[in-house]
Amino acid sequence: MRFVFKITIIGDGGVGKTSLIKKYTQGEFQEDYISTIGAQFSIYEQKINGDDIKLFFWDLAGQDDFQIIRSSFYEDSKAVIIVYSLERNNKGNESLKNVMKWYNEINQYCEDIPIIIFANKTDLVGDTEIDESSFEELSAKEDYLGVYRTSAKTGNGVGNAFKAIIEKLYSMYKEVL
Repeated sequence: MRFVFKITIIGDGGVGKTSLIKKYTQGEFQEDYISTIGAQFSIYEQKINGDDIKLFFWDLAGQDDFQIIRSSFYEDSKAVIIVYSLERNNKGNESLKNVMKWYNEINQYCEDIPIIIFANKTDLVGDTEIDESSFEELSAKEDYLGVYRTSAKTGNGVGNAFKAIIEKLYSMYKEVL
């Protein structure tokens, strides 16, 4: 069988959305930050249990300037990944606070689809600097598929995080058939 899934990736600007997609789909990491303008998408294919899975990753710009056009990019999304940064600075703290803003925006345009959170940039913080309570708090607030620690730079956690959302979609749509 063949399955096609559109997965939308959102979060504040500079949290590593594009880098995570590149790491998962191409195994690459680019040091230089290049801001996404509007949206860009990547295509990735894989097999699960002999079935062909075609993934369209829609990477939406996180800057407020693009809020007006973002709504049209949510159409036909089968799942959403919200990314925030674990950096211990204003950008990281703000991106964590904005997870609920992103969640509310998704719910405004998408009905009842799986949502997963990637806490990105583990390479920039030590294990002792990670606030475990923020993961528990996020998971308790809403019905997220999970909160995964990732590093687009080192690849740590990236495969498992993407695998979780892709396998959830596969099992949901395989059940329907």
